[in-house]
Amino acid sequence: MPAWTEPRTPPPALLPAIAGAIVLAVALPIFLIAGWRVSGWAIGAVLWFGSEAFGAILARLQSRTGNLAAAGVVAFGMLFRAIAVMVVVFAVAVSDKWLGLAAALTYAAGYSAALGLQLVAYYTGPKAGVTQS
Repeated sequence: MPAWTEPRTPPPALLPAIAGAIVLAVALPIFLIAGWRVSGWAIGAVLWFGSEAFGAILARLQSRTGNLAAAGVVAFGMLFRAIAVMVVVFAVAVSDKWLGLAAALTYAAGYSAALGLQLVAYYTGPKAGVTQS
């Protein structure tokens, strides 16, 4: 079995969330210097922070219970989280395409930073079931 297909322990979620928040904080001065609308940045940042908060709630729910119903709730919540962000960005883009683009890019920057760091932490972390010595 290739090394990248072996199950691993889930990485901590706090550091990727901090990385995404830092990327969003760096994006604000870029918006200001470029003269872009800060409301687009604000919409994207609020969506990203809300999505991360909802994800943290779902992660706590998943870790607290081991039953099948909780797994279904977590799966539906993760799906709802992505769809809710898409619906809001689409609604904003329909009303103002540049505002929607700014919101989508801001959200994507924070999401990409967090996801990238989570992937690095996952694939460099310990394998599942292996004790650290």
